[in-house]
Amino acid sequence: MVGDFLDYYNIALDLLFGFFALFAVTRILGRVMITQITTFDFVCSIVLGEFVGNALYDPDVGIGQILFALTIWGALIYTTEWVTQKYRFTRNFLEGSPCMLINRGKLSFQELKKCHIDLDQLLLLLRSKDVFSVREVEYAILEADGSLSVLKKSSYETPIRSDYSFPEQPVYLPITLIVDGEVLWDNLVHLGYSRTWFTKEIEKYNLTFKKVLYAEWLEGSGLFLQEY
Repeated sequence: MVGDFLDYYNIALDLLFGFFALFAVTRILGRVMITQITTFDFVCSIVLGEFVGNALYDPDVGIGQILFALTIWGALIYTTEWVTQKYRFTRNFLEGSPCMLINRGKLSFQELKKCHIDLDQLLLLLRSKDVFSVREVEYAILEADGSLSVLKKSSYETPIRSDYSFPEQPVYLPITLIVDGEVLWDNLVHLGYSRTWFTKEIEKYNLTFKKVLYAEWLEGSGLFLQEY
């Protein structure tokens, strides 16, 4: 009974420590490991997770070993990232390089073969960019993180304001004010409005803060809100 309790206690302790240790390492190494994942970043993320996973099922591995492994591995990743930032010629090998799959409207068979991409996969990637025909594409580049960047031919591009000589309009960023019934007071202060003003605005809809699922403010358009 006591032994079982200690086993669960050790697992919980390893998980808790591993969670904060991995969080700290990823914060130190930057956001690249989360957003723009290259092959190298993917391998690093898997290995970091394995450190904690193995500790849960191996009774001979404790917090000290996890900390030591994370420290060494984190140092290796940090050093590698430093090398790629300082020495440009190492980036292609460690981070990968983009491949131009469509060049001037024509498919590049050699690049497709090099990247191990077949035509069905390419069409799938194009559809994810709202492109349903290869004939619409002037350039398509497979980035190092696996995403596809597409530049359409001019005849298929969406018209923009400058095409019609429309005057430019100011662009404002929407500010979130309520999420799940909780008011983000810092955002309200940033807008320069008071709590009294915001309360009165919500009351216009016969609502209270707790009844609002989501609310945002956009300059020029006013308040948008969605109740539960």
